[in-house]
Amino acid sequence: TKGPVAFLFTDNEIKNEGFLEYINGFLSSGEIPGLYSTDEKDSAINDIRIVAKKEAGKEFQDTGDWLWRFFVNRVRSNLHFCLCMSPVGDKFRTRARKFPSLVSGCVIDWFFPWPEAALLDVSSARISN
Repeated sequence: TKGPVAFLFTDNEIKNEGFLEYINGFLSSGEIPGLYSTDEKDSAINDIRIVAKKEAGKEFQDTGDWLWRFFVNRVRSNLHFCLCMSPVGDKFRTRARKFPSLVSGCVIDWFFPWPEAALLDVSSARISN
């Protein structure tokens, strides 16, 4: 894709803790080790070469390592994870310890129930517009 992509993942969708291992790896390094075979990696490097020449300008280096790093940085800047987890119970605390990038590589937003008056004000404003 040519723009940002969001991957929404809730704690109810975690059927295997291995999912979080992949997300943790991506959040910490920008890569998921072993995700690409050598052929797929070479294909990605060849596909990104023209884009890299345009975007990098004078910094462009036509080496496999530089092009791979350019590809990874591009993916990292365009792929966003939205992890929705309940802080109730031990699962969140255990996962935060096992997968530290879920905390250090993320912005945490805590959502609490809205007061009834706020819900009425927002809905009234929306309806009147």
